[in-house]
This record gives sequence, C-alpha cells and structure tokens, in this order.
Amino acid sequence: MIFDLRTRLGRGSVRRVELARRPRAGGLRRASWLLVVPAAFFLLTLHFIPIVAGGYVAFTDWNGLSTFHWIGLENFRTLIHDPVTRGALVHSVELAGAFFVIVNVLGLALALGLNRTLKTRNVIRSLLFAPAVMSSLSVAFIWQYVFDQSGALNKFLGAVGLQSFQHAWLGDPHWALWTILAVLVWQYTGLVMIIYLAGLQGIPEELIEASAVDGAGMWMRFRRVTFPLLAPAFTISATLTMIFGLRAFEQVLALTGGGPVNASETMATQVWRQAFTFGRFGYGAAIALILTLLMAGVTLTQLVILRGRETQL
Repeated sequence: MIFDLRTRLGRGSVRRVELARRPRAGGLRRASWLLVVPAAFFLLTLHFIPIVAGGYVAFTDWNGLSTFHWIGLENFRTLIHDPVTRGALVHSVELAGAFFVIVNVLGLALALGLNRTLKTRNVIRSLLFAPAVMSSLSVAFIWQYVFDQSGALNKFLGAVGLQSFQHAWLGDPHWALWTILAVLVWQYTGLVMIIYLAGLQGIPEELIEASAVDGAGMWMRFRRVTFPLLAPAFTISATLTMIFGLRAFEQVLALTGGGPVNASETMATQVWRQAFTFGRFGYGAAIALILTLLMAGVTLTQLVILRGRETQL
C-alpha cells in the first residue's frame, strides 16, 4: 500500500502527507502550557504566597485585628523561653519518632504477610487500608470513646479480669501523648502497608527463588534481597510518616486538646492555640515557621540519605 502510494504521488508528496498527519510540536507545547498554568496559579496563590506571608507575620506583633509592627526576632526569643512551646517541640519530636518506627515496622510486616500467601489477602488489605481514607477527626472521636474512663478499653479490661490495668488514659499526663500515638498508628499503618506492597510487587520472584535455592534462609533473603530492593518504597514511607508525625493536629485536638497540663501539646496545636485562642498571630506564625523548617530539614535530610542509599544498591 505504501509502495503504491509512493509510486503514484512521489516521495515528496508522501512526505508532505506524513508531516500533515503528525501533530505539531508547537501546538502540543502550547497545549501543555495551557494545562499547567491553572494548576501553577492555584499552587502559587493558595500555597506559596500564604507561606511567604506567614513567614513575614512571624516577625511582627500582629493580633489578627489591628495593624502590625515589625518586631524582628522578638517572637523567636519568646519561643525559646516559653516552657509550653519548648515542651510542645519535644512532644512533636517524640511523637514523630515513635510513630515513624512503629508504623514502618508494622506496615512492612503486614505487607510481607499479605503479599502472596493468603487467599483472602485482598479483603484484609482493604480492611487495613480503610482507616487511612477516613477523616482524622472521625477517627479521633471513635478512639475518644475507646480511651474514655468508662469506654470500651476499660470495659474490656474489666471483663477479662484485668481491673488493675484500667486507667484514665486521656486524663493521665503520662499516657495522653501515647494514646495519640496509638490512634496515629492505627490510622496510617494500612497506608504504609500499601506502599510496601507496591514495592514488593516490583521484586522479581526469580530473585527470591534463586536465593532460596542457594540456601539462604527466610531472614537472610529478607535482609539481602527483599529489603534492599524495597529502598524506593522505604524512602516514600519514611518521608510521609515523618511528616504525618510532626504535623499531628486533629487527633490531638479531638482526643486531649493538648492536655492534661499541656502533656500532649504539640507544635501544631500551639500554632492554633496562640493564633486563634489567644490572638497572638505573630507568635503563632513564628511557631509555624519553626515547625515548617523542622519538617523541611528532617524530610530533606531523609531524602538525601535514602536516595544515596538507593544509588549504592
């Protein structure tokens, strides 16, 4: 067919027909820009400009109503000497660190167990992933009933004869922060499991079988083959879980409100409290700026280290 067309029209005519049928690069480029510009506009106006504006407010004494005045680093000096804010920073780091470790260990264990073995694995995966798509406030209110003095957990402990373990979980300064950790782990373990499952699906089964034939045990196969090949999935999971842990807000506000006696106060709740409860928008913006820099520093450091580890594999 092509030979007949070339013989009848000539090679030049066929070339012009082929070029006419091809999409023009300039048109595709213009169409691409038309699709990108709206998204870039909304990202700039709704994300980056508020961040810059908030960073500027952090150096002022604005109370949300009157005009503000530039006070330089005064808000940051107050932040350093404020024991509540310092405690909130410590709580945020403790919560994020414990959440990062526990949720990655549990998520990886569930992913390994539900990768290929069980027939009902798809149903179990869906059930475990379901909390991740629920509203954080809804999850927190459900667990508020569970941890209440007369709630489901204490009733269960009493029913099985463990009355000595019954506790005012949300009202005890030593336990309040860790109840929030339990809620975060319950909500996001399924999400981490899905991330690791996606990584496991990309590992060739031939590599696992070859290592088994060579005499490698289960632990050795996981350590030398499976986990190194999960490096990209671990990078994604580590970054997300650290961000989720540092910015925890809805769960804290619904479960404990930062109490008792500021025992579960975090940086995110301090931003809300200082700005919208006490009307110290400048001071709240300063805390938000410190939290943003902390999250950026930790996550970027993670990415650099983990990406470097990926390239060495």
